[in-house]
Amino acid sequence: MSGSSSSRTDQESAARKKFKGVRRRKWGKWVSEIRVPGKQDRLWLGSYSTPEAAAVAHDIASYCLRGPSSIESLNFPLMLPASVREDMSPKSIQKVASDAGMAIDAQMILNRVPENELETELCEPAGGDHGGNWHGNNTGMREGDISIEDYL
Repeated sequence: MSGSSSSRTDQESAARKKFKGVRRRKWGKWVSEIRVPGKQDRLWLGSYSTPEAAAVAHDIASYCLRGPSSIESLNFPLMLPASVREDMSPKSIQKVASDAGMAIDAQMILNRVPENELETELCEPAGGDHGGNWHGNNTGMREGDISIEDYL
């Protein structure tokens, strides 16, 4: 039994190092929150089944709060939906980030995509635009797949 506990700890520590703004609850859920720049306030972004979903929620909130300058520090910079804007209210940011995280959770669970294939399989830059306006790559989607755009 100690081997299973050890592997859980290894997974948690690997995800903590790999994804910014993500932590694991002791009962196994992955959560994300973000500090609002210039304030002591934090936005709660949700609780998820996968660390990737929590990381996407954090990325979207980070981009909305900090703008295009945050692209380099995102977990999945290619997964920003086109509808994400910098002029959103904190409540709107929470909703968009949470909805995107839930979409990723649902897709990860349905497709059981290995985490190392997540970014390359789901997204690529739209039209070579490297200015921060990235779109999901829906060309490889199958009937019944869920995209971030379904939740926005």
